[in-house]
Amino acid sequence: MKFYETMFILKPTLVEEEIKTRIEFFKEVITKNSGEIETCLDMGMRNLAYEIKKNKRGYYFVIYFKAQPSLILELERNYRINEEVLRFIVIKYESKKEQNAWQSLVNKANNKPEAKATKPKKAQAKEEAAKADNEETPKA
Repeated sequence: MKFYETMFILKPTLVEEEIKTRIEFFKEVITKNSGEIETCLDMGMRNLAYEIKKNKRGYYFVIYFKAQPSLILELERNYRINEEVLRFIVIKYESKKEQNAWQSLVNKANNKPEAKATKPKKAQAKEEAAKADNEETPKA
């Protein structure tokens, strides 16, 4: 399974019920094609950087998920045929560094505290020795 993030922007003319229906539809596309949704981020109605199809605002929604690469073609096909979608993007996180960044984004969206990066033992030992030296030297 690969790590992915997708964001799509819906037309601002949709009512709340229609927006929820569209969001659920895209979530179903992911889950029906053996994808695992980790978390979602509802960013709400925002101003667009530039006008798209005569719209100055859009409803932003982000989904973080794990899936097989074959799912992406199906997801993008559904985005393209849906007239309510103004724009969409699917981002793949490949390297370990990118996957760690993906996990921290998921944790942030879930309001979980991030794990602090631990220093190598040698660096920690040097810091502790430096602190001990500073404490032992008498000040005049």
